[in-house]
Amino acid sequence: MREAFLELLKTYALKRGKFKLSSGRNSNHYINCKPVTLSGEGLRYLCPMLLQCIEEGSVAVAGMTMGADPLVTGVTICAGFNKQKMDALIVRKEPKGHGTDAWIEGPTLPKGSVVTVLEDVITTGGSSIKAADKLRDMGYTVNRIVSIVNRQVNGEADSAMEEAGLELISIYSIEELLHDSE
Repeated sequence: MREAFLELLKTYALKRGKFKLSSGRNSNHYINCKPVTLSGEGLRYLCPMLLQCIEEGSVAVAGMTMGADPLVTGVTICAGFNKQKMDALIVRKEPKGHGTDAWIEGPTLPKGSVVTVLEDVITTGGSSIKAADKLRDMGYTVNRIVSIVNRQVNGEADSAMEEAGLELISIYSIEELLHDSE
């Protein structure tokens, strides 16, 4: 599964050129996981791997919309096939702006519920930390972030996660994606 998904990432997600990242940085490669994470084949390989990385005791997975939307949905379906109860939560980038002004969509969980945050690509960790903070504001316990790819820019994401009291687990490093993909 791991090698098959890596090949999908190299073929459909990795782009070379000049790009501006969401962190504001410039890069000579860009990783857009959505062409892979929004495909049935991609989710078939990815979701069991993500599910294995979920913190023990987690009752839900969550993530910042839009990159995490297919991840949290796919993992909850995968968990269901394994007869595990797992809910999905989506964290908005801004509050809803009407109705309840909600930051988080999904079922309301009991305070203290353990939630694992999922992310497609980590550069600085900013959006994952924001998602974790919003979930913690709701009274949930968030200890772990699981990403598909860690861009490993000067160890910034790892440092930021540590400072935020979060463990970061990444399925792939940027080196794995760049290896043999030129």
